[in-house]
Amino acid sequence: MKKEWVWLILLSLCIVLIIPWSILRWQKSSVIQDDVQIRVLMPNGGVVKLPLEEYLLGVVAAEMPAAFELEALKAQAIAARTYAAKRLSHSNLPDVGYDLDTTVQTQAWQSDKQMRDKWGWLNYWTYKNKVNKAVTGTRGMVLVANGDYIEAFYHSSSGRKPTERSEDVWSSPRTYLQNVSSGEENVQRYVKSTTFTVQELYKKLGITGTPHSLAAGDFQVLVKTSVGRVKSVKVLGKVYAATQLRTLLGLSSTDIEWVVQPERLTITTYGNGHAVGMSQWGANDLAKKNKKVDEILLHYYPGTKLIALGLKK
Repeated sequence: MKKEWVWLILLSLCIVLIIPWSILRWQKSSVIQDDVQIRVLMPNGGVVKLPLEEYLLGVVAAEMPAAFELEALKAQAIAARTYAAKRLSHSNLPDVGYDLDTTVQTQAWQSDKQMRDKWGWLNYWTYKNKVNKAVTGTRGMVLVANGDYIEAFYHSSSGRKPTERSEDVWSSPRTYLQNVSSGEENVQRYVKSTTFTVQELYKKLGITGTPHSLAAGDFQVLVKTSVGRVKSVKVLGKVYAATQLRTLLGLSSTDIEWVVQPERLTITTYGNGHAVGMSQWGANDLAKKNKKVDEILLHYYPGTKLIALGLKK
């Protein structure tokens, strides 16, 4: 009789523990089967296929300081995974032979050697394990809105202003890319003044003709965004989108102040990046306030849902 009770107890444990575990394991494998492969254009021009999760380790290491809080690194991992998933889902676009490169044109990425060179041997294992923990701890998780992967844009610092609406930067609106508080504690973290001589200005803007002394009207802001960044500007008689001018002059952001003098133009920028989506420094400051990864992501991408890769509902 005692032996029968032992078998009954063992059977009960199987039902209570093993069967639910098996179901959870099956559910996970049904969502994340074999790891998604992604084609990465390397700096040498070659294309390498990498498992998505392995690729993300190099992205998070390149895009966010490893010294940041773990919850901020997790937010970066999910944003980067979502960005990659969005690129992979563009099956209707012409195939250029790769999905992403290793630059900020898509997402920055670093090899194991680059991580070691950047962090040094002393910090290499600590930082790599931390970044890996952020990636594996969010394995397969992505952000969706309206049944599709979102455009999970992110930037270094919003500076002294809230984040930007996507339509104020790239014309195309997204319900989840709106003006929200930066979350940053030090809004003066990135302040940079750059001075251009008249000759430099002509050269960088590709203006032909003989340079002349600048007058106040040679630099005019025409339109600002809803939070006060520059949207369009007129320089030396030509109109530029602020994003275009930022590229031509190598400016850190479009939140600017300027001083025009006869022989030079001085532009001071606040913040670092396009200011759309998640502020990386803001995410870190929110994590320091004990905000979890889902709270951080919902702050910067309002109206989105966090789900497992492959379940776009």
